[in-house]
Amino acid sequence: MTENIIPSGQRIRIALVGCGRISRNHFDAIAKIDDLELVSVCDIVPERAQQAGAAAGVPWFTDLDTMLAEVPSDAVVVATPSGLHPQHGITVARAGRHVISEKPMAISLAAADALVQTCDDHRVHLFVVKQNRLNPPIVLLKRAIDRGRFGRIYMANCTVRWTRPQEYYDQAPWRGTWEFDGGAFMNQASHYVDLIQWLVGPVESVMAKTATMARRIEAEDSGVAVLKFRSGAIGTIEVTMLTFPKNLEGSITILGETGTVKIGGTAVNKVEHWQFADYDDDDKLVEQANTNPPSVYGFGHEGYYRNVVSVLRGEARPDTDGRAGRKSLELILGIYESAKTGHDVPLPLRVNI
Repeated sequence: MTENIIPSGQRIRIALVGCGRISRNHFDAIAKIDDLELVSVCDIVPERAQQAGAAAGVPWFTDLDTMLAEVPSDAVVVATPSGLHPQHGITVARAGRHVISEKPMAISLAAADALVQTCDDHRVHLFVVKQNRLNPPIVLLKRAIDRGRFGRIYMANCTVRWTRPQEYYDQAPWRGTWEFDGGAFMNQASHYVDLIQWLVGPVESVMAKTATMARRIEAEDSGVAVLKFRSGAIGTIEVTMLTFPKNLEGSITILGETGTVKIGGTAVNKVEHWQFADYDDDDKLVEQANTNPPSVYGFGHEGYYRNVVSVLRGEARPDTDGRAGRKSLELILGIYESAKTGHDVPLPLRVNI
């Protein structure tokens, strides 16, 4: 990996490409961390790039290569449409900058592997944003699992009951397309797919049904997946963007031999049930772990960037690198393969789709 450690006291220069919906969370997080400095922004829509640049007081561009050539930076955030993440990430890596990719890192395994390989070849870090792993209730849940408090885990469930009206998809022609976006699993629920496999362990096989019932898009607006974990546990992921009239729930539930936990709220931000056979001091932290985020994106971007700073200072390992980001992508593609074929799909995938 890279040997270019950025010393303490030297601010880490961040550029961003893709000034759409999620970029605000990046701008806010960067502004809160003294070690970071936003130095430039880029978007193919001139008005959007200009607005973001003016708000941040930094140069704006409509071409990524031009921005990379004209403004020195240490890392570049890739917040463009999902299908373009590998292409833009590869361009950034070839320019010798670290890559901070929004989820999902790609929409095919071949493209994900190309991005990982390019970052390796150019000795730069590839960070994949999975900010929900840093939600305080999720941190407590992960610690409980790692300490063996559940005993044997029997069941795991993720539920994403949100709403995305047709107007949301109509805002940009790439939304809901197979080429650039994917559907509810690939886009909105990708963090939850990541959480369930990160918390419960490798998935052995998946069976899924998806449907496009109410939105005029190519990909699915709803679906259900049944997971068989290598540990023997069984899991389900239920996803819909059709909840009336607004986002209802983003949750994960773990049922084990000696413990039951549900983390709910609209975005895994609230401990709704926490019970174990044996006491642990973490039990006293449950109430203060609850948060009330202003959106389903939560507060995790700031924590994610603090890890980026520590990694680039040579003080830590990435919370989620390209290889970790690939695992959730592979599970999503397994879900799509099962929905398409009607068959149980074993993982890892035998074909590079």
